[in-house]
Amino acid sequence: MARGGKHKDRESGPDRKCIATGEVRPKAELIRFVVGPDDTLVPDLAGKLPGRGIWVTATPDALETAIKKNHFLRAAKANVKVPDTLITDIEQQLARRVTDLISLSRKSGLAVSGYEKVKDVLAKETADVLLQAEDGSSRGKSKLSTPHFGHYIGWLTADELGMAFGRQTVIHAALGAGGLTQRVVEEAQRLKGFRVRASDAKTVAGATGKEIRAK
Repeated sequence: MARGGKHKDRESGPDRKCIATGEVRPKAELIRFVVGPDDTLVPDLAGKLPGRGIWVTATPDALETAIKKNHFLRAAKANVKVPDTLITDIEQQLARRVTDLISLSRKSGLAVSGYEKVKDVLAKETADVLLQAEDGSSRGKSKLSTPHFGHYIGWLTADELGMAFGRQTVIHAALGAGGLTQRVVEEAQRLKGFRVRASDAKTVAGATGKEIRAK
């Protein structure tokens, strides 16, 4: 603790600067990296690993820029090793984090799957998030609408949603408010940067018949 009772923790604030774009963003929109004991760059998706954090906007473009222009090396002030599969590894890890959180929500009774069950909770206005598989039928998905002032997540596959619900595949799902729902939304937003390019966002919104909203 520094003078005046102020902590020296530089990573306690809500915003961080991306080393690739130079933009200051909320931590929820970036990925934290640390340098491991073997000088390998390690993504710290949970933001809990020890060491000085290096922050990059959660998009493939920002990561590619950081890699190609050696931003990681300069930020770490060391010749760190950047894995060749870093970007694909991060996408897979983010997807797993989202599905694991949805699974925990299901076990706590805050998540339902299946068209009729989702339609029911939407009609009762007890759902906060509508989830639909990106590879599901556009016609079928357009029959359900995002909860008013709620969120839409449409960039997980049917297999990934199925994994979250202990089934082979799932096309439609919903989450109630509270519990882990906000964490699901935040992690899904980071995953969105890897799966929904800005140029495709309007196409996805149009296919689902609703505006994509995520806080």
